[in-house]
Amino acid sequence: MNKPDTPSSLKEIRDLLRELPGPDLGAKRAVETREMALLKPPGALGRLESLAAWLAAWQGREDPHLAKPRIAVFAGNHGVAAQGVSAYPASVTAQMVQAFIAGQGAVNQLSALADADLRIYELALDQPTEDMTQGPAMGEEDAVRAIAYGMMAVEPGFDCMGLGEMGIANTTAAAALAAALFGGSGADWAGPGTGLDREALTRKAAVIDRALAQNAEALGDPLACLAAFGGYEFCAILGAVIACRLARTPVILDGFACSVAASVLHAIRPESMDHCLVAHVSAEPGHRRLLAEIGKQPLLDFSMRLGEASGAALVLPLLKAACACHNGMATFEEAGVG
Repeated sequence: MNKPDTPSSLKEIRDLLRELPGPDLGAKRAVETREMALLKPPGALGRLESLAAWLAAWQGREDPHLAKPRIAVFAGNHGVAAQGVSAYPASVTAQMVQAFIAGQGAVNQLSALADADLRIYELALDQPTEDMTQGPAMGEEDAVRAIAYGMMAVEPGFDCMGLGEMGIANTTAAAALAAALFGGSGADWAGPGTGLDREALTRKAAVIDRALAQNAEALGDPLACLAAFGGYEFCAILGAVIACRLARTPVILDGFACSVAASVLHAIRPESMDHCLVAHVSAEPGHRRLLAEIGKQPLLDFSMRLGEASGAALVLPLLKAACACHNGMATFEEAGVG
């Protein structure tokens, strides 16, 4: 499929979201029918069976496969870091990106293990968003540009996209955006992030509350909330999720920040996230609350909170296992059993 034209305004994005394709229900039914005939009791492989059907529905094929997965990590910096909401300085974002490029991160090892193509995308690390306690983190033009950048990262030829992020202070942005989209206060959504103590966590919650009050006019409009409370990497993730839907490419979301970015779609129209699966529930407490809001059941609960698409890469072998069992097992009839 050719890449869609990239949007130039939030209005164009809203218009685009009205035209998203749905699942291939014929392919899904074919997979479910074959599952009932495979050499096992019905349902014996648990969620591996539903994963095969989900992949079939969004790949539009009766033999779901995961031969060419891609992992994309988007990195951005946040002006709200100046409020002391992270245990690390903003300069760490660029340092971590260089570590990824050098093959030194956890996501490098997990992507290699899953035989996934790993791409790292930097979004103006030397130009962080504005401090959301003083006004919107981004203007509409910057938010749209970052969304379009994420859309352009989705290229033809990949059968699954795992998404993640890197950015100091992005759990503050994620908590603020979640509160803006689904209600609640800073204390309801804030977590320790990179390892804040109790005093710093209280300060982080207060910063989120100030941001919510400062940007109250954005509440009720999910895309305006994204611009007011999110970051460039959040916008890029949203753009990638939209482009994957248009290209019929299933999406694996990583942890809290990644899931919040994609949940902007849920706030607009819940079924817009049906092509997304959440890899794991993060140790960041807001993630579990978010998953309840958007009705997503994660595949893993490993107490991970690293980000950088580590959880998305970790579950790719599970999806490969679902495809292998569905496509490779014999039916009772083929095996002459029963």
